[in-house]
Amino acid sequence: MKKIISIFLLSILCSCKTISSKEYSIMSLGVNPILPEPNLSIIPTVNIARASQWPDNISPQVKDSFMINIYSKELIHPRWIYVLPNGDVLVAQSNKPSPKKTRSLKDMVTGYFMKRAGAGNVSPDKITLLQDKDHDGIAEFASDFLIDLYSPFGMILVGNDLYVANTDAIIRYHYESGNTKINTNKYPPEKIIDLPAGEINSHWTKNIIASPDGTKLYVTVGSNSNIGERGLDQEKDRAAILEVDLKTKQKRIYASGLRNPIGLAWHPTTSKLWTVVNERDELGNDLVPDYLTSVNDGDFFGWPYVYYKKHKDPRVKEVMPKELDPRSPDYALGAHVAALGLVFSNTSQFKPPYNNGIFVSEHGSWNREPRSGYKVVFIPLTNNEPQALPIDFLTNFVVNDKAYGRPVGLAIDSKGNLLIADDVGNRVWRVSQKNNF
Repeated sequence: MKKIISIFLLSILCSCKTISSKEYSIMSLGVNPILPEPNLSIIPTVNIARASQWPDNISPQVKDSFMINIYSKELIHPRWIYVLPNGDVLVAQSNKPSPKKTRSLKDMVTGYFMKRAGAGNVSPDKITLLQDKDHDGIAEFASDFLIDLYSPFGMILVGNDLYVANTDAIIRYHYESGNTKINTNKYPPEKIIDLPAGEINSHWTKNIIASPDGTKLYVTVGSNSNIGERGLDQEKDRAAILEVDLKTKQKRIYASGLRNPIGLAWHPTTSKLWTVVNERDELGNDLVPDYLTSVNDGDFFGWPYVYYKKHKDPRVKEVMPKELDPRSPDYALGAHVAALGLVFSNTSQFKPPYNNGIFVSEHGSWNREPRSGYKVVFIPLTNNEPQALPIDFLTNFVVNDKAYGRPVGLAIDSKGNLLIADDVGNRVWRVSQKNNF
């Protein structure tokens, strides 16, 4: 059936003189994406929805049979969410660190547009703990759990050890159930490893997840450039998922060639590691699709030399080393959607089909016409694999060219509801199933 659909779509491609971006936005989704030829241009498309504020009584639109409410709005640029075993919710309030050196003209222009998109604020550099004490779906308690961090992002608890991924290092803190603030005087934090950062630090977000036995951490580290244009010597331990041995504090590259991996999750049935990845820019509106994929030890996904295994990036002059054997990602999410959050829905209280699949947050494009992303999608699983096209689950973050919000981190709370960090809207949303469904 997959081959029949691919042949049908390919016949459409060959019979038409031009294919619109709207059509490619569908054709380049799923397990067998059809990709256009690269469109090289000196000046890339810039099409950013201006960051605004949520009007009163307005919220994102959720799929039928679900309802949405504000879980917390006492936040500044919330990026990532982690639910502790006792149900408390940690939120990393964070942004890109201030540059340490004079930036290029391109960097300054990019910074201007990122600020317009709501990503130019000074980083709050803290983690906030939220509690919904009366179980009404709204967090009425907020506490500064950890402060004076350095662009924090990923968080994971292993026993009584809470690991936090700053942009430049993984730090371990002592945590006891019920803590609303970490006592760093009584229990001084411990650095586990340094992470690639430096003067440029292009992709600053570092996410972490623990192995099922708690002996290792897996860390996402994005590239320091779009296609290695600053030199591959600036990409050491980047564009990769690192494995960290917590006993020896040694790290190694687990998988590579991933331009900017962010979300991480273990498949609930196969126990494989999965991630979502932001692919390269400036090859046109419809290249290159961001993707969702399983990750095996030793996998190489092609960056910067190729994308989707066989498509060579015409801008990269370096020759791919012969020992590298690129593999294709499992599932294309569409070009420039900026996929960030990733969570399997098996622990949710949602009814079929939404209890067997994957939620992915798409932060939204800045360089595509028409825009893509700015939503949360659901991808059903069949035989433990993503198959069908993604379903728009949470939309309407952009209205009348204004971005009221942009979704980032995702988590399933202790009651089985979906939490969504909205960094432009400065809040966390909560999606639950309607009782009468």
